[in-house]
Amino acid sequence: MVQQTLHRLTLLIVISIVALGLPAFGQKGIFQTTSGYVHFRSEAPMEMIEAATRATLGFLNTTDNTFAFSVPVNSFKGFNNPLQQDHFNENYLESEAFPEATFTGKIIESADLTRPGEYDLRAKGKMVIHGIARERIIRCQLQVRPTEIQVTARFSVLLRDHQIQIPRIVHQKIAEEIQIDLDFHLTPR
Repeated sequence: MVQQTLHRLTLLIVISIVALGLPAFGQKGIFQTTSGYVHFRSEAPMEMIEAATRATLGFLNTTDNTFAFSVPVNSFKGFNNPLQQDHFNENYLESEAFPEATFTGKIIESADLTRPGEYDLRAKGKMVIHGIARERIIRCQLQVRPTEIQVTARFSVLLRDHQIQIPRIVHQKIAEEIQIDLDFHLTPR
């Protein structure tokens, strides 16, 4: 429990440091979440593995459309059994060495996110999983409301892009392409 609290505090500090780099930090236009939802699904020939977390931390700056999100890798729950979760953290994602997955960047379409409405946009940035950074463009849907911004997206991640090795013996049980769904509700900071 103490380790989880310390890990959460570390994540808050990391996200705060990233947010300090945003030009309008401390000004109107900063939205945040401390409970964003991320779900992944591995649909392999012999097994389906799913897990999710509500431990995502993140910021969205509507002044310059920049963002920073972080997910503690060991916060995912819902595996088929405890051994699967152990293998996920110890052997594949190596969560002690690489405790967070992050995505930082900018929305590349021109959109006034200070105005209520629905927006279908692309986010371009650096995604870091398993310590390996890759530039990604992810299509996302934003619903801007007076009191919150909801961000949803569905995309896939190739394990080889982040040097995640799967032993041949379990190759039929773990997909090489993982489907990710996210749903973030951000409120004014």
